[in-house]
Amino acid sequence: MQFYDVARILSTHGLKGEVKVALITDFPEERFAAKQELALKANQQKKLTVKSSRPFKQFWLVQFNEITDINSAKKLVGETLVVSEQNQHELPDGAYYYRDILGCKVIDNHSGTELGKITGIETPGANDVWEITEENGNTYLIPYIDEVVKKIDIAHKKVFVELLEGLRNED
Repeated sequence: MQFYDVARILSTHGLKGEVKVALITDFPEERFAAKQELALKANQQKKLTVKSSRPFKQFWLVQFNEITDINSAKKLVGETLVVSEQNQHELPDGAYYYRDILGCKVIDNHSGTELGKITGIETPGANDVWEITEENGNTYLIPYIDEVVKKIDIAHKKVFVELLEGLRNED
């Protein structure tokens, strides 16, 4: 069975076992919904059931049924939470997992020229920003918006884009 990273546990929060997590998922509302079952990456037998969760600054606070005090919560700090493939939800059309986007070749929609590979994803606000690394090692960022990203072909690991002027440092 495959497991996918969801969040990294950064610290405890309060005395009742709540933990602060950094997200590695696009879908925190689903991943941390009550009764959602997660596991620890280091020990997938260790199941954790979400009791409650809420956004907190740029992080999330999560309470698990199995963790009821700060001492048990401290043991989780530094761990990565994972979701099993069977506990994942079907994604709506036009939504993708980070793992599907990372590593995709970026192709110019007009010329068919390969522009690089997607090597990073940032979520600063309204839309994600993808980091593209060219063969020569140069990197630049593109916004994941309809004006730029024209087609995503996960099966062939290709993303077709129309770069707006100034997105790429062209000499």
